[in-house]
Amino acid sequence: MPTSPTSASTVDFASAARTLTREARRRGLVGPSFRCPPRLVGVDRSIRRRADGAIVSVRLRGRPWVAVLADMIEGVIVSNGLTAPQSDRLRGELWELCGAERFDDRGHDHVTRVA
Repeated sequence: MPTSPTSASTVDFASAARTLTREARRRGLVGPSFRCPPRLVGVDRSIRRRADGAIVSVRLRGRPWVAVLADMIEGVIVSNGLTAPQSDRLRGELWELCGAERFDDRGHDHVTRVA
């Protein structure tokens, strides 16, 4: 998904935002809106709740793409007030949808690489 493996771009951000919002809505969840950067100074991610959903704002500048994507995925989880085990399952599925592998050499389910 990312054009550069180490830094976040607005193109990558927009593509991931569309993918994550569409997938959340497909599952009957709140599909948050995504913006950058956050209005709050000094934070990497903020969430504003609204009557019709939520706005997840993420800082892109100077951050690795994987950190930005992690904040976006976590924004979907928090916007929907999900808890384990549903949050764990959705988090893994969203990572996979965005191009990450979810396994290690012992068969444990977690993200190991973002392509």
